[in-house]
Amino acid sequence: MASTAKTIKVEQTGSPLRRDHTQQETLIGLGLNKIGRTRELPDTPMTRGMIRKVQHLVRIVDQK
Repeated sequence: MASTAKTIKVEQTGSPLRRDHTQQETLIGLGLNKIGRTRELPDTPMTRGMIRKVQHLVRIVDQK
């Protein structure tokens, strides 16, 4: 049986330069480090919390 885990596609839109180091580390934890990069991540409360912390630097492209 195939798993139907929900995912979120996130794109980095802002630079981590001159931001708090915890925001930089959160972007790295999400797998983002340059503007324009996208990642498909599992839709979990932990991932949502990380996205919320850097919501001014990323945008959600697609939810499945």
